[in-house]
Amino acid sequence: MKLKGLFLVGILLICSIFAASTIELTVWTHEDPNRTLLEDRYIEEFQKLHPEVSIKRVTYPSAKIRETVLTAFSAGKGPDIFNMEVQDEYPYIVNQRVAPVNPIAMGYKNVEEIYDAYLEGTLNPVSYQGKLYGVPLEITNWCIFVNKRYTNALGMDFDNNYPKTWEALMEIADQLTVRNGEIITRRGFDFRYPYYLTFFIPMVEQLGGYLLNEDGTEAIINEKAWIDVLTFMKEWGPSGRNLGSPTYTAARKNWNKDDGSIVMCESGLYQILRLKSENPDLFHSDDWMIIPWPTFENAVNPVKGNYYGHYYMVNAQSSSEKQEWAWKLIAYMLQHTNEYFEQVGLIQPTYELMDSAVFKEFPFANVFMNDMSQAGCVLLHQAGPRLEELIREAVESVMLSGVSPENAVKTLKSKATEVLEDY
Repeated sequence: MKLKGLFLVGILLICSIFAASTIELTVWTHEDPNRTLLEDRYIEEFQKLHPEVSIKRVTYPSAKIRETVLTAFSAGKGPDIFNMEVQDEYPYIVNQRVAPVNPIAMGYKNVEEIYDAYLEGTLNPVSYQGKLYGVPLEITNWCIFVNKRYTNALGMDFDNNYPKTWEALMEIADQLTVRNGEIITRRGFDFRYPYYLTFFIPMVEQLGGYLLNEDGTEAIINEKAWIDVLTFMKEWGPSGRNLGSPTYTAARKNWNKDDGSIVMCESGLYQILRLKSENPDLFHSDDWMIIPWPTFENAVNPVKGNYYGHYYMVNAQSSSEKQEWAWKLIAYMLQHTNEYFEQVGLIQPTYELMDSAVFKEFPFANVFMNDMSQAGCVLLHQAGPRLEELIREAVESVMLSGVSPENAVKTLKSKATEVLEDY
C-alpha cells in the first residue's frame, strides 16, 4: 500500500510539474470561416512542434470583437493575442496596453528587418514613438463588386463603360433598383454602413473636406464638402431616390448569394474567395466583375476608399514568457503568406507576396492595388471610434430622420469638437 501510495503521489507530482510547465495562450480574432480552416491547422502544427504550448483560438463577429476586447482589457483579462481593425487597435497602442514586437522571437535579426519585409508604409499604422506594435494579418481596401446578370439585362456594358463617378453610380443604381411600394426588394448598389471612416471620409476628402486638421485640434474641416456629401446621402436614402439605407441587410452579406437583392456592393479582395466557397456557380461564370471605387465629378482630391488593416498584437499584461511564445506563434502563422492569399484572399503586404505570380495572376488583384495606390489609411486617433459614431449619427439623421445636411454638419462639428477636447 505504501508503494502504491508513493507511486500515485509520484504520478500526481509529474502531472503537476507538466501542467505547470504548459504555456497556455489565448487568441481572439474576427470570424472568417476560410481563415479558420487555415489557422486551426497552423495552431495544430505549432502545438505538435511545441507540445509545451496549449493554444485556444476564439472568434467573434467583426462588430462584436471591439466590445469584447475592450471589456476584457478593462477587467485585466485580455487575450494574449488579438486582432481587430487597426483604428480600433490604435488606442491600445497609445495607452501601452500592447507589447512591442519581439523580432528575435519572430525569427528576425532586428525590427529594421521586419520593416524591410513589408511594403513601405504598411507598418506605419502600428508604429508609435519609435516602436513597432503589430504585424499585419491583412491590409484591406474596397472596390465595387458587380453582378453583371442584372446590368446586362438592362443593356449596360460594364466591361467597356462602368460608372466612374458617384453621380453616374447613382443613376445606374436607380435603374437597377426594384421596389414594392416604398420597400426595396433589389438594391442596385448600397454603401457599407456603418464603416464611415472607411468609405464616407474619403468621399468628403474628394470634395476637399477633412475630418481633422493637420495637428488634430479641429474637426470637420471645409463644412461645404461635408454638406455636399450628406446631401448626396440624403438623396440616396428613403426620403430621396430611395436607393438604400442603413436599415437594410448589409449589401456585402447578400451579394454572394445572387438572390436578386443586391447588384453592386463594396467589399475587399477576400470577398472573391468567399464567393468561390459560397457560390461556386457564380464564381466560375462570367457574370461578375470588380470595378474601381468611384469619385465625384467635381472631385479636387481623386482619393479612393481608405484602407484598413487587421494587425496581430500581443497583450502587454501577459507574462514575458507568454509574450515570447505569442510572437513565435504569430510568426509561424504569417509565414504562410501565399496560402492566406490563395485560400482566403487576404493581402499580407510583404514584398514576397507582391512579387509572386500567385498575386499577379489573381483575378482583379490589379484593380485593388491600383485603388490602393490612391488610398489613405483609415483615421488613427484615440477618439476615432467615437468620431465614427458621431458621423454615423449625422448620416442617419439626414437619411432617416429628415434633418437637413446643414444642421447635421452643425451638430456634428459641435459634438466632434467636444470629443477632441478630451484628448
